[in-house]
Amino acid sequence: MKSETPKIMKENSYAHVSGESVFTDDRPLLPNEVFVDFVASSVAYGNIKGVDTSKLQQFPSVIAFYTAKDLQQNLFGGVICDQPLLADKQVTFIGQPVVIIAAKDRNVLREAKQAVKLEIEELPAVISIEEAMKSNSLYASPATIERGDVVAAFEKAEHVSSGVFTCNGQEHYYFEAQAAIAYPVDGECLEIHASTQNPSEVQHDVASMLGIAQSQVVCVVKRIGGGFGGKETQNAPFAQMAALVAYKTKRPARIVLSRDNDILCTGKRHPFTNHYKIGFTSEGQILAYEVDLNANGGAYADLSTAVLARAMLHSENTYSIENVRITGRVFRTNLAPNTAFRAFGAPQGVATIEQAIEEIACFLKKDPLEIRLRNLYGTPPRHITPYGQTFSNNVLPGIINHLLERANYQERRVEIANFNKSSSTHLRGLSLMPIKFGISFTNATLNQGSALVNVHQDGSIQVSTGAVEMGQGVNTRIAEAVADVFSIPVACVKLMSTSTEKIHNTSPTAASASADLNGNAAILAAKRIRERLAHCAVAMLSGATGESDLLHQERAIQNITFAEGFVFDCSSSHFQNKISFSDLLHYAWKSRVGLGEQAYYKTPGLWFDREKGIGNPFQYYTQGAAVSEVQIDRFTGQIDFLSTDIVMDVGESQNAQLDKGQIAGAFIQGLGWCTLEELVYSHKGRLLSCTTGTYKIPGIREFPQHFTIELFGNPHQSSGLKNSKGIGEPPFVLGLSVWIAIKNALANVSPEGARTLKLPATGEEIMRVLNLN
Repeated sequence: MKSETPKIMKENSYAHVSGESVFTDDRPLLPNEVFVDFVASSVAYGNIKGVDTSKLQQFPSVIAFYTAKDLQQNLFGGVICDQPLLADKQVTFIGQPVVIIAAKDRNVLREAKQAVKLEIEELPAVISIEEAMKSNSLYASPATIERGDVVAAFEKAEHVSSGVFTCNGQEHYYFEAQAAIAYPVDGECLEIHASTQNPSEVQHDVASMLGIAQSQVVCVVKRIGGGFGGKETQNAPFAQMAALVAYKTKRPARIVLSRDNDILCTGKRHPFTNHYKIGFTSEGQILAYEVDLNANGGAYADLSTAVLARAMLHSENTYSIENVRITGRVFRTNLAPNTAFRAFGAPQGVATIEQAIEEIACFLKKDPLEIRLRNLYGTPPRHITPYGQTFSNNVLPGIINHLLERANYQERRVEIANFNKSSSTHLRGLSLMPIKFGISFTNATLNQGSALVNVHQDGSIQVSTGAVEMGQGVNTRIAEAVADVFSIPVACVKLMSTSTEKIHNTSPTAASASADLNGNAAILAAKRIRERLAHCAVAMLSGATGESDLLHQERAIQNITFAEGFVFDCSSSHFQNKISFSDLLHYAWKSRVGLGEQAYYKTPGLWFDREKGIGNPFQYYTQGAAVSEVQIDRFTGQIDFLSTDIVMDVGESQNAQLDKGQIAGAFIQGLGWCTLEELVYSHKGRLLSCTTGTYKIPGIREFPQHFTIELFGNPHQSSGLKNSKGIGEPPFVLGLSVWIAIKNALANVSPEGARTLKLPATGEEIMRVLNLN
């Protein structure tokens, strides 16, 4: 196991706890600033017959309002530019904006919204995937990944099982609701402060809507109060609204959604309905696997095709299956456009193969772990994924063996079996589930990052990158990496606000790749400065002067060492012992040596042919496993989360405290998706669970009573930031271990009911299964 690095506190931790951290809506109000909101459709699908704004004249505080006809460019979109900022002739989901209103007073703005009357001819709406499948309303042609001969393999299989697996969506529930403030600058320019994971997307969409150059728009992000993917594309329309008002009125404009409105009008994790078929031997060896993944994309494309791609690329999870056919489709419905969410489709793909594994074990009356181990990726030739990428650096066997011993898995299975025989009131279940999660954007273009490093004479350093700090600690990771280049305290390195003025063409902060992309760029920039400083150090330590002396001492430069705030020569006894880092910087400045540098990094070797379904889409895989135990009340369906033990491959951990925090947070969020968080829609498309009282997220009670996290050292990992691995998303998938443990418990009284257990396994769903017995 990995020895843990010393704890370095995450940037601004104390300020977050004390409430001193500044988020978008905490920015001071300016004297002439106005507030912005919108009137939205209350109908999921219909024709707009009329928009009556006449009563807005009754509100002197209202300074402007806009409809679709006032926009130069009304369409935007993450992949396909198909979504209108304001509905024009037709509405396609409840919560879709129709009219933008700006007012001097927030309370008046709320009243003014109620004064606008929309006349909409309601049409039959398509809400579920099943309804959409009947009309075959697709966003793109079906995608396929195929390996081997599935038809022949099914013919050889001794046993074949098939089924339909559904998993619900999930609300992001970030702490900070969608928000943006737009400031007019120099007449025709705008500075946007937005709660976004994607500053360049905001810049692009604002400029496109207004018909101005991107160079006239600067997007700045200090930090955001959580994103989880919900602010990758979906903050852009609200930033556009604020920008439109600011540009037209020449006044600062602020929009901040209420929590209920945020939940109502923004997209969620994609619900999936997956059809699967699996062929296997009597020993549990999987010979063939066929799965049809069907995603509910909502009313517009957003990132749905990319989410589907990752779901397909994770459909086999950790299992080597020689004959596979994976098909994926995204369907158009009348829900808010579904979007990115932590793990980005992978959980929906992984859940389906894990459901099939559980069915095999139940049919063969074997421990599901036996089936998982029998089919686990291994040494050649059992190391090729369905899309042709080699699964190298596989440490899953070591992780699982360590976890088996650590969690006393076999002994607990016996204890739980005895408990279930003796208890008439409760059931217990246990599971062990492994994961492998590909790190990189599946769109290879996005795997690039930039950084600007400025070193000041006093030894302090400012770093600007394209990464957005949203609570995950990316700023701390990058600061640690830059500090390490110069061997100075992390406190000397300051990460600046993310700004498209300093770092342009940024990729979104997503895919667990931002520390790798932007951190490696920052390291490159810092190393170039260090190399120039090494020339200066040779001159200082040897007493040489003049530019010629600085440029022709390569051998001496190799002996220059930076350590603990000092620089010294480690080879020559006649050189001075050491000089301080700040003295060296002052000397460099006087010698006219550049102390700033911008660098660019792109992930090498990535490609994927979507037409053929083959390629090398990932830089590496983050691996892990979890053992979870639950207890179920047979009369109420209440779940007690007794225990979870996680072992996670993080490569060479640079900050164990950050890594464990991300693992814990992701796992608990995954647990919520699997057990609590249920999106309930009416047949007309209204989200019924859209308040804090009707939508349940995990609280302290859902935290496992026994919860351990261990970092698995992987010295062979060499492609992430300083040999570490992206960890923000992969542990989310391990939340499925709780759902599997629930299935295991229910199988004791209702094997067929356990087979049909839906996701999330709420108390009501558990009672449905128990009542089948």
